[in-house]
Amino acid sequence: MKDSKKQTVIGFIGTGVMGKSMAGHILNAGYPLVVYNRTKEKALDLILSGAKWADTPQEVAEASDVVITIVGYPSDVEGIYMGKNGILQKMKQGAVAIDMTTSSPRLATEICEIGNEIGVSVLDAPVSGGDIGAKEARLSIMVGGNEETYELIKPLLNLLGSNIVYQGKAGSGQHTKMCNQIAIASNMMGVTEALLYAKKSGLNPENVLKSITSGAAGSWSLSNLVPRMIDQDYAPGFYIKHFIKDLKIALDSAKDMELRTPGLQLALSLYEELAMKGEENSGTQALIKLLEN
Repeated sequence: MKDSKKQTVIGFIGTGVMGKSMAGHILNAGYPLVVYNRTKEKALDLILSGAKWADTPQEVAEASDVVITIVGYPSDVEGIYMGKNGILQKMKQGAVAIDMTTSSPRLATEICEIGNEIGVSVLDAPVSGGDIGAKEARLSIMVGGNEETYELIKPLLNLLGSNIVYQGKAGSGQHTKMCNQIAIASNMMGVTEALLYAKKSGLNPENVLKSITSGAAGSWSLSNLVPRMIDQDYAPGFYIKHFIKDLKIALDSAKDMELRTPGLQLALSLYEELAMKGEENSGTQALIKLLEN
């Protein structure tokens, strides 16, 4: 990154549920911003606020000193970064790419190695905190890659999150996110069952939350997603289809390490069943629809 915000052009690829808010924080901080999204309408608010639109990811890469990506699936990451038309080949020497998609640790390592060969630094920096964390710039950001690059880029990450931790070499950010998703997977089953138990036993769910959210059972999902379940609000802070993708990556990585993860396997099976019932575009809190029936 250059010393002046006015000189450092930030590219942002993926302005969806979380990316739009994240890009907005960068724009509001005074950085010149170039954006691309497969659906341009999702970037219109940013464009109206002063961001420059690019017609392709390659145009973003050519125009930017730092490129941030947050897209859907590892296949999307691979398509954007790799090959002769990938953004790595279009970026300036000395530029930095930060992939904030939850993706494969193996792919993150491969992209970083290719970047090193052509003079582009690559960090894998997946996030946790959902739409609320993105809007309020309170994301947890887990970073893998070159530590000097991390220190250089940290002021930019500080605009997006409140808990930013360097985890180690390339792929370490993604491995840390898998730990996060494994913990969430079983917790989502637990908080859903707790809410259903409260209802069935005749308790007032809101009052139950007052007692248990600040105790040993407290968790982000309990505080932020159970109220949505109570209100029957299933809008996606994080899509079920993307959670399934994450759980599959975690399960594959665990199998590579010969690690038993029965809670992860059960959560994945439940969410896959829920997706088959047409809920893949709902938020992860829609798990209650499956268990209450």
